[in-house]
Formats: sequence, C-alpha cells, structure tokens
Amino acid sequence: MADENKRDTERVIVPSPLYGEVKVFQPMTILDISKGGAMIATPFALQLDSLHEFRISLGERSVVVKGRIAHCHVSELDGGLVLYRTGVEFIEISDHVQSALDHFVDALKEMQRRTPIVDGEIAEDIG
Repeated sequence: MADENKRDTERVIVPSPLYGEVKVFQPMTILDISKGGAMIATPFALQLDSLHEFRISLGERSVVVKGRIAHCHVSELDGGLVLYRTGVEFIEISDHVQSALDHFVDALKEMQRRTPIVDGEIAEDIG
C-alpha cells in the first residue's frame, strides 16, 4: 500500500478553531494619485484606518505599496451597483517604490502642463 501522507511536514489537529484572514487582490480604479496617496474607486467599502497592500500599475512599471484607509464613502448608486471612493495614505514606502511614484507623478504633471484640458465641444464644420 502506498504512503498516503505525502506532505513534507506533519499537520497537527487544532483542538479549538484558529482564525485568520486571507489577503486577496481585488480590482480597483485609481481616480487620482500623489507621491503620498491616492483616491480609489471600488465596489466594496474599506474600513477606516485599516492597512492594505495595493498593487499599482505605473505605466510600464508595477509596484506594491502599503496604505492606510483615510476615508471611505459611497460615491455612486447606479442600478443597484454601489461604488465607494476611498482615500488611501501610502505608508512605510520603500525608497524604490517612492522613486517610482515620484517619477510617475512628475511625468503626469508634466504631461498635463503641456496638454491643458479645455471644457467645451467640438463644433461641426458648417461649410
């Protein structure tokens, strides 16, 4: 008969339940970003002052940064769909991640400075 226990280490039964949490990355939309935080939109609320890790795509780079939830409120109710706006303060940022954020935010500022956004409509040619 083949050995049924193929684990490298033995598991021990716990006499009473132990509890924990699982970290799962969920999609979010970043509405604005600074060198120290971001405003995000999610279909779920995040608890005030809770700490989370956020994976953020900065153009061609991706970073993971720890953040504290500064505020969270319902943003939209649309056909039964709820969206929350959440302010995140980045904390304990490594030098590598801070440098990536600095360069990305500075590049966004420069791009916006060069291309002003004008509120208006494009008129049809009446020729």
